[in-house]
Amino acid sequence: MTVPDPHATERFLSQVLRNRYNRAILASWRELALPDGWLVAGCLFQTVWNLQSGRAPEADIKDYDLFYFDAADLSAEAEQHMQRRVDAVLGALDVAVEVKNQARVHLWYEGYFGFPYPQLASATEGIDRFLVPATCVGVQPTSSGHRVYAPNGLAILYAGELAPNPLTHHLPLFRAKAASYRQRWPWLSVSEG
Repeated sequence: MTVPDPHATERFLSQVLRNRYNRAILASWRELALPDGWLVAGCLFQTVWNLQSGRAPEADIKDYDLFYFDAADLSAEAEQHMQRRVDAVLGALDVAVEVKNQARVHLWYEGYFGFPYPQLASATEGIDRFLVPATCVGVQPTSSGHRVYAPNGLAILYAGELAPNPLTHHLPLFRAKAASYRQRWPWLSVSEG
């Protein structure tokens, strides 16, 4: 795991918080009560890319993802219950917020995406396995501010370097994801090497 530079982490957090929906979700964290909860993925790195492109922080962000980890109940019903609770807290934001229990991803991933997926031991292991290493980021409120999880550092995110993740080397899924990103941010670079 790469340890992000503290200045890069401060810059990242500052930019992420310019997105009003990210701010509102993180401000409601206590009410969400997600075990091992993290705000993750597109709402974070896409906010950064939007700002780098001179766009509004929230432009073209399709949804806001929340990961949590609850190995005590792997049922779809428990995850749906968590989704309803989050919807009740954040519904007034009028944006799509998706909640996923990382303890149960291995139960449905292969059937949905066509590739096997290992059983995880924490929410951060789910972040580790995003298809593109530059996008492996999460933010979690703490008593003294925010914790940033960026196992691959932040330099490749800021450089816009898209490459397959060796932990989740599913090339068809990577190619589709990279093409989607490049439609919105054409300056991103793609490498499969």
